[in-house]
Amino acid sequence: MNAPLALLAELTHRCPLRCPYCSNPVELARASAELTTVEWARVFEEAAAIGCLQVHLSGGEPTARRDIVEITAAAHCAGLYTNLITAGVLLDASLMARLKAAGLDHVQLSVQDADPAGAERIGGMRGAHARKEAAARIVREAGLPLTLNAVVHRQNLHNLVLLIETARAWGAARLEIAHVQYYGWALANRDALLPTREQLEEATRIVEVARQTHRGRLVIDYVVPDYHAARPKACMGGWGNRFLGVSPAGHVLPCHAAESIAGMEFPNVRETSLRDAWEDSEAFNRFRGTAWMPAPCRGCERAEQDWGGCRCQAFALTGNAAATDPACALSPQHGLLAAALARSGAPAFRYREFG
Repeated sequence: MNAPLALLAELTHRCPLRCPYCSNPVELARASAELTTVEWARVFEEAAAIGCLQVHLSGGEPTARRDIVEITAAAHCAGLYTNLITAGVLLDASLMARLKAAGLDHVQLSVQDADPAGAERIGGMRGAHARKEAAARIVREAGLPLTLNAVVHRQNLHNLVLLIETARAWGAARLEIAHVQYYGWALANRDALLPTREQLEEATRIVEVARQTHRGRLVIDYVVPDYHAARPKACMGGWGNRFLGVSPAGHVLPCHAAESIAGMEFPNVRETSLRDAWEDSEAFNRFRGTAWMPAPCRGCERAEQDWGGCRCQAFALTGNAAATDPACALSPQHGLLAAALARSGAPAFRYREFG
């Protein structure tokens, strides 16, 4: 069994933005259910003890927590490399200075579009784009490395060249261009978000050109969507293989969307140790390795490369988390992707919100 390399600490589901592709579950955890500062400090110590090297402080919006500085300090004291994943709209110079003093190592800033009007329509918050630009400047002035994260889809891919230019203008050293993955709020908005095949091919061409143009100045990561695929991705490096997450309410998850699988129960850090959850829990072992796989995954030469694809996507599309991921052309349900693409094109969003 591998040790987990990274911990995603979802500190809260609260967020000023209302992004329609948010990976948080549709049923959001209230603030009253969130782990305390002390509980998070114990989680970080246990994560380091089982081999985690880094922690991603995420949400929701992690800076919505009043104790974000104390939480960051606890992660740093546990010996973890600390990455803040933020929308940036609540970040000011004072908070940035305190986070750096607490041991923050890196900031990953989300951006919804290169066009301010488009960004604010997608994120559902007026003035957000200007605040993000200011946040990027604050991070640079603090001397911390900056990654820009651009989630791309049908309604902003026309601005992909400008998004890459935005990353350069804002001083990012790395840009993650990630096509929407369809679970949670994104699944509810799939018809409005799915790109056409032509959009995907043009986006891939733009990324390839930009990687050559900006080589040595900007690293570009690129995550493609599954709905145009013939083979699935190794989701999170395989279920229970390299990654674990902890939800705001303390559930330990093999991937950040795992709670979208109805009927599964996950261990909670208030009741069990992180080591026991990782090594011995039924939830982590259910889809770990290859023994669980049905045909055509079982015996496939790619079984230990893609690990059967995404369990959350299999459930979202087929209602069965143990089914072959329909992103695979060998799946008997591969046609579900084509059917979803045929229905896409709706312009309106269902925005992320509590209740």
